[in-house]
This record gives sequence, structure tokens and C-alpha cells, in this order.
Amino acid sequence: MMAKARKPTQADVARLAGVSRATVSFVVNGKDGDGIAISPETRRRVLDAVEELGYVVDARAQAFRSGATKTIGVYLPLYENPFFWQILQGIAFEAQASGYKLLLAHGAHYLEGERQRIQELAEQRVDGLILMTEFESLPERIMAQLRDSSHPIVVISSSPTELDLVQQGYEDGTRALVKHLVDLGHRHISFVYGVQDESEGLDRLVAFEESLDGAGLPSRPDRVVRCGATLADGYRAARQLLEQEDPPTALVTINDLLGIAAIRAAADLGFAVPADVSIASFDNIPFAEYAVPRLTTVAGAPAENGKDAVRLLLKRLESPRRARARITRGWELLVRESTGPPRASAGPGRAEPGGGR
Repeated sequence: MMAKARKPTQADVARLAGVSRATVSFVVNGKDGDGIAISPETRRRVLDAVEELGYVVDARAQAFRSGATKTIGVYLPLYENPFFWQILQGIAFEAQASGYKLLLAHGAHYLEGERQRIQELAEQRVDGLILMTEFESLPERIMAQLRDSSHPIVVISSSPTELDLVQQGYEDGTRALVKHLVDLGHRHISFVYGVQDESEGLDRLVAFEESLDGAGLPSRPDRVVRCGATLADGYRAARQLLEQEDPPTALVTINDLLGIAAIRAAADLGFAVPADVSIASFDNIPFAEYAVPRLTTVAGAPAENGKDAVRLLLKRLESPRRARARITRGWELLVRESTGPPRASAGPGRAEPGGGR
């Protein structure tokens, strides 16, 4: 059996190039431009020797010596929602293009589980963190641990924070969506506020309330219905609203995932969408355009949000003392088949109910 060929070392490169091992280290680790006087001729000899011998830098050893891991820790919340996976795609694309890999932690269906995952991620050996969460809603002990961890942190959130922030601005998009429904003739509009933490989506909630008040629509007990963040939660909340004696003629849900659940609830109760009830939401996940009917939604820019977060993190790694930065992406109202004028009659004209549960 043939012996395994020995990998060339920096010492081998130094002997072939006729330089010291320290010079080889400076060149292959990119340190020859940091005030260290190495002539172009010497640098070329080293690189020629590297190519001739097939020398490859040991990334793990390099990371151990420098303290850099070329790894970004990412916290992904509720993993059922494709919107967050779209953000992750943007993060992964930009990280790979910059020579970084990802260490991923995903959320739980309960707050303490989410906080535990973030705490565990902060304890990992990574160069920086990207958190898709409302940072200011975390317990002080976890915020303190994150601040003290020395990891640069970028937050992707709808709310302001003390850290570098990528913010998806939905406030004006919410106002445009409500105006669209009011212009169609809707006067009884409810909001399915399905979040894991009360601080999530406040930009949409506040803008929704203010828009209805601005349109002169009376406040009602069912104007905002709070529920959990899963499909089942959204289904139950929509069904609860539609089973009332005087159901709303339009539902706005906090995201497309719950909008699709609301369409299912309406169908199971025999409501036609949009003839009996209009349904609209936020994010423009891929499924929104393929739902039946296609879902009216306020589109964000999730993949670009992810790319922005990596860029901010790398800038923070290069310049730790730079001023805090915020990037805000725009929105687009996509009017599709799930919204239309309300029926002229006092009550909904129902089709034969489907498989209710």
C-alpha cells in the first residue's frame, strides 16, 4: 500500500523560495501589506513556490491563531414561515461570496425556548451574529450577555434597536393596504395579529389602528384579534372572526402564512373570497401568488435584507468603532385576487360549506 503523500508546509515553501518562514506566513496570510516591507520580487517568489508545491493554507489553524473563524452565527425565528428562509437565502449568498460560512440556530414555539437558543448561539465561537428578532424585547440578562460577548451583532427587525439594524419598513405599506380596502368600500375590517411576542409587528399594528381611525371607522372589539404565530393559530383566529353574527368583510393578517390560513378558514365556513370576505397580508412569500385565490399582500425585500445584514456585519468587523447603521428597505402593494368590494347585501352570501373542523 502506497504511503499517503505529505502535504507541503510553509517551511517547504520557504526553502524553495529562499526566504524565511515568517516571510511566507506574511505573504500567504495577506499581511505583507500591513506595514511589513516585502518587495514585489520576494512576494512573487513566494507565490510561485506556493503554486509549484500546491501549498494550501490550513484555514482551521489560521483561524485558531488569529481568533477569526470565518463563521457567522444566525438566529432564525419561526422556521415554518418561508419569509425567514428568504432572508436566510440572502444571508447565505452574501456570506458565501465573502468567504464566510453560517452557524444556524432556529426558534421555538415558546418565548423561553427562543431566548435559550439565542443565548446558546452567543456562546459559540463565531465572528459575529445576525439575529432575526426584536432585540429590545429580550430579557436584560440575555441582552447583557450579547453586549459582553464581544461579537458584532446585526439585528433584522421591524423595530428600532441600539445595534446595527436592517429594518423592513411596513408602516407606510400598511396604510396603503388599509386605504385599498377602504376605497373598495370595506367598513368592517379586522386584523389577525399573530405573533410570538407582543413587540413583533408593532409597525403594522399601530399603522392599521391609525389608518382606520383616520378613515373615520368606529372602533370595535374585534378590530384586532391576537393569536399565536402558527398556521393553526391563524386558522383559529380567522374562523373565530368569521363565525360571529356580524363578521368582518375584510381581514388583514400579520403575514402571508396566516393569510393563507385565513383563506382556508373562510373556505371551510363556506365564505367566498373575496365576494364574502377580502383577505390581505404582508411579505409576499412564494406561496402567496399560488394560493387560491392569489393573495393581496404588501411585499418586502427579504433576500436583500439578508444581504444587507451580512454587509453591515462585515463593515462592523472591519471598523468596530464605526457609528451604528440602519438600512431600511421599501415595500410594494401587490393587489391580487383575494381582495374586492364587499357584497351589497347586509350579510355574506355563503357557498356550501367545505370540510369544517
